[in-house]
Amino acid sequence: MKTKFSVFIAIVVMMGCANKPDYREANNGGFGYTESQLSETQYRVHFKAKGTDKRKAMDYAMLRAAELTLLEGYDWFVVTERETMVDKETVETSPQVGFSQRYARVTDCGVITCRTTYHPTTQFETGIHVGGSQESEIESILSIELGKGPRPTGATSFDAREVRSNLEPKGE
Repeated sequence: MKTKFSVFIAIVVMMGCANKPDYREANNGGFGYTESQLSETQYRVHFKAKGTDKRKAMDYAMLRAAELTLLEGYDWFVVTERETMVDKETVETSPQVGFSQRYARVTDCGVITCRTTYHPTTQFETGIHVGGSQESEIESILSIELGKGPRPTGATSFDAREVRSNLEPKGE
């Protein structure tokens, strides 16, 4: 009975983790966005995600920059610095449940020769896997300056409403 309950809890925990949207506010250094105010009109925006999709991480950092610009009552923002980092060294502990198939080797020896046969065996496994798994994380960091009125011309200047409209997640 304890084993069935443990399996049920592990499945519920895994389902809960899988249902979090990619674009969200980060909690305690976790995945999602954060920002720091540097001056009245300057901010640093971070977006941290699982995986290695640089485009998606940058898009979500840009989306948060646009939302922040509008929340602060401004019309546009200029990206003054940008950086994207991929970390492939994270080792995580994760609950695992599943079946595995292995082969048992049986060797029968007679007077003259030996005969080796392999028999498949299936077993159910539960537990926590520690070490060996390699999860990638990606973080995009933008330094932005907010502004009102006519937007400056240049490749690093963005209309906040347009960016939000183009990049906000659909259906999450």
